[in-house]
Order: sequence, then C-alpha cells, then structure tokens
Amino acid sequence: MEYKIFETHAHYDDDWYDEDRKELIESLLSSDISYITNIGADFVTSENSVKLAEEFERVFAAVGVHPDDVDSLKDLSDEEALNRLREIAASKKVVAIGEIGLDYFEREEGQKNEEVRKRQKHWFMKQLELAKYLVEELNELGLSEVELLDHGYVFATLPATTDRDLPVLGFIAHMDTSDAISGANIRPREIENYDGGDIVLNEGLGVVMKVSDFPTLPEFKGETLIVTDGTTLLGADDKAGIAEIISMVAYFKEHPEIEHGKIRIGFTPDEEVGNGTKYFDVDKFGADYAYTVDGGRLGELEYENFNAASGRVVINGVSIHPGSAKWKMKDAIRIAMEFQAMLPVYEDPYCTEGYEGFFHITEIEGNTEKTKLNYIIRDHDADKFEAKKVLFAKVGEFINAKYGEGTADVTITDSYHNMKEMVEPNMHLVENAKKAMIELGIEPRVEPIRGGTDGAALSYMGLPCPNICTGGMNYHGKYEYVSVDAMFKIVELLKKLVLIYAE
Repeated sequence: MEYKIFETHAHYDDDWYDEDRKELIESLLSSDISYITNIGADFVTSENSVKLAEEFERVFAAVGVHPDDVDSLKDLSDEEALNRLREIAASKKVVAIGEIGLDYFEREEGQKNEEVRKRQKHWFMKQLELAKYLVEELNELGLSEVELLDHGYVFATLPATTDRDLPVLGFIAHMDTSDAISGANIRPREIENYDGGDIVLNEGLGVVMKVSDFPTLPEFKGETLIVTDGTTLLGADDKAGIAEIISMVAYFKEHPEIEHGKIRIGFTPDEEVGNGTKYFDVDKFGADYAYTVDGGRLGELEYENFNAASGRVVINGVSIHPGSAKWKMKDAIRIAMEFQAMLPVYEDPYCTEGYEGFFHITEIEGNTEKTKLNYIIRDHDADKFEAKKVLFAKVGEFINAKYGEGTADVTITDSYHNMKEMVEPNMHLVENAKKAMIELGIEPRVEPIRGGTDGAALSYMGLPCPNICTGGMNYHGKYEYVSVDAMFKIVELLKKLVLIYAE
C-alpha cells in the first residue's frame, strides 16, 4: 500500500532555497510528499507563497501577517491593509490565513507591552474575519461542518458512512509550537536510510546530535528521519499530529465503502502556553470520546499526566551604591538566587523521571532593584502536588520574614490536572488503542506524560481524551526530529482505531 504525506507548514520561498528551489520541490512532490502548504508571515512572503503555489500544481499557500510583523501595517489604514490581503488571498491556491495570532512571549512590561498586545489583537481579529470566507473553500476539499471559530479553533467533520449507532470519535492536535527555541524559518532536512550514527545538523555552527547524548538514536537505523538545521526546533510538536490526522481523514474520504462512524477533527491554538482548551466548546465539538495526537515515540499511549501549576516570583530589592550599601542594599538578584536554593535540589527535571515531580525555573531576569523568576510546578500525585505548592509559598514567606514584607511577591496558578481520574471510567479508550497497536505490530508504551496535553483539560471538561504518539522525538529544541516511517504507522494506527470503534 502506498502512503503519502501532506507537508502543512513550509517556507520554501525563503532565500535559503534560491539555488535549488525548483529542483527541491519537484523532488519532494515526486517522492512521498503529496501536497505542500507554503506559509506567509507578511505581505512579501505571502505574495511569494502564492507565486510558488501557482507555479506548482500540488503546492498551496497560506497568507497573513504574523503578530511580530504587525508593525509593518502601521502606515496603512485597516481597509488598505485588508484590501491588500484580499488581493493576495484571491488566488485559488490560497487555502488558509496564516501565520496569524497572538504572540506575547518576552514582551516588555508597561505601556509598551500593552500597545504591542493591542496591535496584535487588532490584526489577529481582522485576519480571522478575512479567514471566514475560506471556510467555503475548505468545504470543497470534502469535509463538512468546517469552521474557524472566534478564538482560532478549527473544527471539521468526516460524516459517518453507516446508519449504525456508533460513537462519535474526535481526533485533536495543536497548531502552535513551543517558544523554548525559535520556530521561525525552519529548514528541515530529510535523512534517508539513517545509518545509526551521529547526525551533523549544522556543520558551520558545530551542532551535532550525538548518539552519546541521545542513546535511542540507533533504534531508528534504516528509517527516514526529518531533522532541523541546528538553529530552530522542527515543529513536529504538533504539526506531525496534524499531518497524521489529515492523512487518516483523507484515506477514509477516498474510500467511502469503508464503514465508520462520524469523525470530528479539532485543531487548537495555544497548547504550548497552557491555553489550548480555554475556549474549546466541547458541546459544539460533539464527540463522545477523543484522542489527542500529541505524543512522541512510536507506541506511546498516555492517560496519566502531571498536575500542573505555574509559579511567578517577583523579588523587590533596594538599590544602593555598593560603596555605601552595608545593611542598606537588598540585592534582588542575590535574594532570587536564595529563593531558588531553598527549593529541593533533587526535585528538578534533571534529577527526576517517571512519576517523580519537580520545580523547574524557566526564566529569570532583572537587576538589583527587581528580579523576576518564572517556574513550572509538576507532580502526578495530587497530594504531592499540593505539598509542592505549599512549600513554594512558604519559601516566599521565609524570604519576607528575613528581608521584610513585600520583598517576595509569590503567585501560584493552577494550569491543569491529571486526567487519569476522568479516563479510568472509559478505559476502552486505552484498551482499544493498545489493541490497534498490537494488531499493527507496534509495541504499546503505556506510561505517564511528563508534561501536559490538551487532553488533560478536555477530560475534565467532559470529553475523555487520552494521548497517542506522533513519532517525534526531542521536542522543544534544536535536536527535535521525527521518523517518517513512524508517521506512516501512526496514520495506520488512527485508521485502525476508527475501524475498531466501527466493529
């Protein structure tokens, strides 16, 4: 059986491909890539994406203005900017509005920050309005009930092919990528018949993915891998999940003779910042059960995840000239270091695995006057999770007792909870996924998620939703890669799940 891939997010208009762009795209489309969507991020790249799409029959374009580029619109009126976008989007090869959205990461505080957010929100909403008319275009691709919702969610339906009363299955993936490392101008590279050794990602920068650092690499010997150029993440988290879901749906669309129940598809924004389900309408989605396709290694099957919270600490210091600072200066940086040192040293991601929880400092910035620390707090066990939050708050209380009230401003915000409690009454979801894997020769790896997924929140919202693999590895960094062979198998896994629920 022949399998094909839809590459959903590419930037082949980038000048990095100037020397061999045509040869590269033709080689991709003559291999395992059926279709490509090239993504614009401003007027210029959007126009270039359309030109590229019109040059190649199976290349399509997404056009829009990225939130980081909305300042390029400041000299234009709303109507002028939207008219230009309308002109670009008029091409029949345009299938989506993107890259658009909100990007509040690492913004300055105060008025400047608010102005940036206001501009981003303004243009996000304007582009969403423009995107609405493309829903009709998407309907022509064969799905029904295709909707782009107000908060950036995409819902669609593959209708049932039988009158039997079958459960409605949902398949969900997220559209955003991690901000831990840049996801701009990704230059993926395909390694065919991987030899099992070290992989040079970027010779010029000396970036090498070493077997000594990543000992599971040799397990992929002989497979086709997609890797980064050592400067960005890959985006397999969770573009791989999107591609696999689309490939599964496309198969059933092409084979209406196969009986299956109604299938709902959901693509979510903002999963990586913990807001992927904030505006998700479970009733509107209308699935009885669902799976997020957001895991990693082939065979991963997860229905337990961390209880999660974010912790923010602001240390308010007193700046005095160091020459006359005795008993007067309160160095916020030093006190911040003291705060971190009071947390259990072995309850750190570096020292934990399996069901062990942790405190993880993700960001620190500041000066003598004020220093800010951002943390994530995680534990599978609910009691241990609560104990961690209590300890975190008590460290703040100790700092205030030592240096004066108001020195440490500590805020703890719950993010999500362990979905195990919600999934266990519906263990057929797990058992059927295991059954599908075994029938396909995939070894099930049932293990807890050392992280989160949209499925955790959705399970508590009334939609039981375990998580299954995508084939990606080393997420959230420049060493991220995905096995194409694994992706093919996961498409088969999704198809098998649909058929099991149609038995």
